[in-house]
Amino acid sequence: MNIDFPFHFNSRGHTATTDDDDHIRDMIEQFLFTNTGERVNRPEFGSGLLQLIFSPNSPELASTLKFTVQAGLQQWLGDVIEVQTLDVLSEDATLQVDISYKVRRSQEIQSATFVRGTEL
Repeated sequence: MNIDFPFHFNSRGHTATTDDDDHIRDMIEQFLFTNTGERVNRPEFGSGLLQLIFSPNSPELASTLKFTVQAGLQQWLGDVIEVQTLDVLSEDATLQVDISYKVRRSQEIQSATFVRGTEL
């Protein structure tokens, strides 16, 4: 079992755990919404997506973002997953990432959607 993200306690007061598939999803989420330079011992970890919530949208930005996020996922999680599809949508102050990936251990295709926005 793996520690669940975000860290919390279960109903018995112990550290909450999760299965392998949910842990992989948690690792993807951590990479996507961590800004580079945020982690002390891994300053290059993270995608920097949250910095783009207020950036103007353009096809060039979307293509660049897709390429850099996919490369980062390959670098940090390439031993665990193989990205099949990746879409990043930014509307107003909301950022949505849709990803389909193959879990290398089981060869199962998984998909997940991650959404972040600003609170006014």
